[in-house]
Amino acid sequence: MVKSVDRALTIVSLVSQKKEGVRVTELASQLDLNKSSIFRLLATLVRHGYVEQDSETKKYKLGYKPLELSAILLESIDLRSQAKTFLKELETITNEVIHLVLFNDGEVIYIEKLEGNETLRTHSRVGRRAPLHCTSVGKVILANLTESEVNDLLERNGMPKHTENTITDKESFMVELKKIRNQGYGIESEENEPGITCLAAPIFNNEGDITAAVSISGPSIRMADDRLEELKSYIISTGEKISSRLGFQNGVK
Repeated sequence: MVKSVDRALTIVSLVSQKKEGVRVTELASQLDLNKSSIFRLLATLVRHGYVEQDSETKKYKLGYKPLELSAILLESIDLRSQAKTFLKELETITNEVIHLVLFNDGEVIYIEKLEGNETLRTHSRVGRRAPLHCTSVGKVILANLTESEVNDLLERNGMPKHTENTITDKESFMVELKKIRNQGYGIESEENEPGITCLAAPIFNNEGDITAAVSISGPSIRMADDRLEELKSYIISTGEKISSRLGFQNGVK
């Protein structure tokens, strides 16, 4: 390990913990270094933007470079690759079909599908778009949008009937969305495809915005109430893990 690099990174860490800033004497004491060494390290960090000095208090605070780097990292994160481990884990636990969908420009798009160990025929495939109002993934996404955003999307896309169970009454649908938001997951029972029941959870990005959803799909005969109750914790946990991987911190919004 390079000592100078280690010390510089330690300084960045120490400075980041004090919103009001840190004095050179405090850093020298904590690192057991003389002031001249601390000054040289700080000068280098200041030049590169990792640390900045308050002109009035002369204390050193965290600079904007870490924020810039974190933004670049978050922009470069690929949702599929970041979610892959958690999706595979969910597939192994449940043996059911697992979907990952992306919310983009007011639409839901399947970007990953794991087949599970059970035979199940569904309309879903990677690249295909899914309706918002009658799929579990679509409903959990709508449940985490503002009321005006939901109204705009429903007006744009309508609420066409896909099966006998499709909710087509807007007032009833809004009640359903409130329930989903409160419980943290959504269920659709043969609302999109006859014989198929799905359970989904939301995925949030680093800004706390709904960006995607993950779901478990299975034949309704197997997805009875007790089975859904069993799967509930798994789907919520998976959504939270993926959200965390994307930089989401609970309570950020």
